[in-house]
Amino acid sequence: MEKLLHSVYLDEEKCLGCTTCLRNCPTGAIRVRGGKATIIESKCIDCGECIRICPHKAKLAKTDPLSKINDYKYKVAIPAPTIIGQFKTKHSIDRILSAIKSLGFDEVVEVAYGAEVVGRALKYEFHAKHYPKPLISSACPAVVKLIQVRFPELTKNICRLTSPMALTARLVRKRLREQTNIKNSDVGIFFITPCAAKATMVNNPSSTEDDMYANIDGAIAIKDVYNDISSFLNDGTKANSYYNSTPGAFSWALSGGESDYLKNKNVLHVDGIQNVINVLDEIECGKLDTIEFFEGLACIGGCVGGCLTVENNYVAKMYIQERAKNAKQTSILHMSEEYVKEVYNSGMMHIKERIVPRPAEPLDQDINKAIAKMQEIEVLESHLPGLDCGSCGAPGCRALAEDIVTGKAREIDCVFVLKDRVLELSKLSNELLQLGHPTGKTSE
Repeated sequence: MEKLLHSVYLDEEKCLGCTTCLRNCPTGAIRVRGGKATIIESKCIDCGECIRICPHKAKLAKTDPLSKINDYKYKVAIPAPTIIGQFKTKHSIDRILSAIKSLGFDEVVEVAYGAEVVGRALKYEFHAKHYPKPLISSACPAVVKLIQVRFPELTKNICRLTSPMALTARLVRKRLREQTNIKNSDVGIFFITPCAAKATMVNNPSSTEDDMYANIDGAIAIKDVYNDISSFLNDGTKANSYYNSTPGAFSWALSGGESDYLKNKNVLHVDGIQNVINVLDEIECGKLDTIEFFEGLACIGGCVGGCLTVENNYVAKMYIQERAKNAKQTSILHMSEEYVKEVYNSGMMHIKERIVPRPAEPLDQDINKAIAKMQEIEVLESHLPGLDCGSCGAPGCRALAEDIVTGKAREIDCVFVLKDRVLELSKLSNELLQLGHPTGKTSE
């Protein structure tokens, strides 16, 4: 199988094997063995749910340190729209962006700019391509991976427009290449990310030349620069003008922000990974055949609920909505409909690679042995209690049966099976004691 890289990882020293993450992982990617959690890479979608709910802070996300920007001569920050929801509205967007620039960047370009282009191009994609309905948003990489792992039949429904952060990076790099003498290799573009899934996409680009995320050189967590930004906001330093997005564009940080660009269409937007799973189940079963567009976001509230943010997601949502209400629609710069059409028709905002199902690890490379193991799993599962309690270290009885067959667990890892075995052994011991010595004599 293709080697997968992930942002989410385990700090074994902090892990107490409590099974909280195991019971909440949406793809069953976690096991607890030997008192420590482990992550099955082929099933992990980097949604960050385990980071969010771990009571011991043992799940973390790999992101880039701010110091990495020093590897480049010209540094560009492309902050996610979520970042303006991390600070009170008394701080203007220009002031927040100036604070980001003060971290050592030469330029700051809002990802909301790319969001405006993608959002306005969505109507062209909706009508130009023959997708099965509903068309499914590709904006949340965790949801795309979820579909690849758990709903493979729906991969053909996923929109082929790239994410706002990827498009923003490509537009920035194109502009610098055409309008300056700066070498492309000297330009470092860094995404200020609210979530682990986007960090994974930045640090795990495909090998193709057309890969959109290859234009981004690093992903820095919002929480890692939050204090430095706050210090700038409070020291009275003069802010410059960088703000060039619309209320609709920075509302991409919220659930429904993308859907709002499709007027007069039956759209459904859902946030929270478990809620997304429930809706995808309905779509897969054909129960939501009147829906034309589905926007699913893994985090509660949307990107404002990302595991790498600082502010409470509901408070952040309130701040963004308040900013949207007060912002002027004329704030966007150089965004004519002709420009959107030009970018759309150029193909630079389309995902070149096919989005295909991500198969699970095979039970065996030999197909006949794999079939035999599948049958063995069925038998084992029928003998297990079916409670899916997680006390065995697997998320459910089916998962335990698979682990047993693949040699990663034992049947007696199930406490109910172990209890029955102990009772059988106890009964047998009592029977032997009642029988006494087989010769009828006591030992001297």
